[in-house]
Amino acid sequence: MPLSRWWPQVSALPGSPSAGALDVGADNWLAAASDVAAAGGQLLALWATAGQDPAAPATVRAALLFEGRLLVLTYPVRAANGRYPGLHGLFPAASRMQRAAFDLTGVRSDDPDQRPWLRHAAWQDGAHPLRDNLPPVEDSSIAVDDYTFLRVDGEGVHEIPVGPVHAGIIEPGHFRFSIVGEKVLKLEERLGYVHKGIERRFTELPLLDGHRLAARVSGDSAVAFSWAYCQAAEGLAGTVVPPRAQYLRALCLELERLQNHLGDLGALGNDAGFAFGLAQFSRLKEELARAMHGAIGQRYLLDAIVPGGTAFDLRDDAAAALHTAVRRIGTSVVELRRIYDEHAGVRDRFVGAGEVTPELARRLGLIGLAGRASGVAFDLRTDCPWAPYDALHPTKCVQQAGDVAARVAIRFDELQESCRLIAVILSGLPPGDNRAACAPPSRAALAIGLIEGWRGPVMVALESTAQGSIHHCHPHDPSWQNWPVLEYAIIGNIVPDFPLINKSFNLSYSGHDL
Repeated sequence: MPLSRWWPQVSALPGSPSAGALDVGADNWLAAASDVAAAGGQLLALWATAGQDPAAPATVRAALLFEGRLLVLTYPVRAANGRYPGLHGLFPAASRMQRAAFDLTGVRSDDPDQRPWLRHAAWQDGAHPLRDNLPPVEDSSIAVDDYTFLRVDGEGVHEIPVGPVHAGIIEPGHFRFSIVGEKVLKLEERLGYVHKGIERRFTELPLLDGHRLAARVSGDSAVAFSWAYCQAAEGLAGTVVPPRAQYLRALCLELERLQNHLGDLGALGNDAGFAFGLAQFSRLKEELARAMHGAIGQRYLLDAIVPGGTAFDLRDDAAAALHTAVRRIGTSVVELRRIYDEHAGVRDRFVGAGEVTPELARRLGLIGLAGRASGVAFDLRTDCPWAPYDALHPTKCVQQAGDVAARVAIRFDELQESCRLIAVILSGLPPGDNRAACAPPSRAALAIGLIEGWRGPVMVALESTAQGSIHHCHPHDPSWQNWPVLEYAIIGNIVPDFPLINKSFNLSYSGHDL
């Protein structure tokens, strides 16, 4: 059925200019999602909101991206059975989202994979943090879930369990490799170890203070999450953000993208045995951090975005100094890219490793930077633009090979594009205020914030009460979509290549485990 049949029923949502809402029943829930899937659309997020007690109705929502729009389907779940039709048959990434939604709210889909995802003995079995008032965990005898990994049988097949505790400062995650010799036959992940109770914590904060917690959902995407939160909050409050603040926010977002690409390119060089690359990109990342501190007052922009605008303004001399530093970094990266491209050892490790074909990427819902490296040409800044990107007209960077080399090339391309955008922003900052007054909303409503972070689309779904407090806030990181694809990317590669392939995706544990 054509997607157009749904549009007369769609109502605009506050926040992102691309977002609309559609309330559906059991039949239309699957029908609308099927139409989106048939049209080549993607599942961005799926989450549940529980009632105030186990007998109260719950709500399941799915955010679907297609044709430059975001459609939020809302499906009320009857308390009588507490189940809803899962979307895993249409969008493979839905399965883990549905499992996490059950762990948090007790609302279960009909997905045959009923294994737990988040609890890890952090609370009593049968309790659900977003529905129940949980006592502090003091009993160390709480049983760990009996988690059954899928086994691969055959002559010469071995398993290598890795994690959840890793060397260094990497966050916890368990990786179960099935191998023959050094070749990987199958990888299965188990995540959720860093569950922090973020969605519950949001409901305990004033709505206009939630941006600080949003910035800490995943520290490497602080600007993207805090901007998405503020976009939703401003939509609820009816706040008009000044043009200067819009440009300063875009400046922060591109600086965050630049920081992460510099760090990743150095780490990827190091994982390929090229320590020179790590040294040079670490130097450039430090130069950028110092330039940001001199201009903005922060090396990392955790609290730069606030409701109504930004927490800082930029003097002309500070803008000029930052412009000079970014231009110098961009010039240095051009030479480093030539070195990476011509280094035989680096190319040998990058090319062909961790390949995700465009067809597989579309089928599995690969998104963001990793998706664009596999031909999935989607970027919110160009496909669902919001101010000021509708005036900045960024260039979309796309590769087709889908291997580590392609994901490295995307980083190089986007790094240069961010340098260009930063120059345009700094040379064209509008005059005026950097912040508008923002009052708490006085209505119960759902608003969506939608921002293209460096890793991919970041979404915040913010529900307010009639008293202007937070009823529920669901932040979504693109790692939800991309972690399952990593399991496919490693197949047929050797075990020692896993750190390199994993780093080429560089997915978030913290942003994935709320």
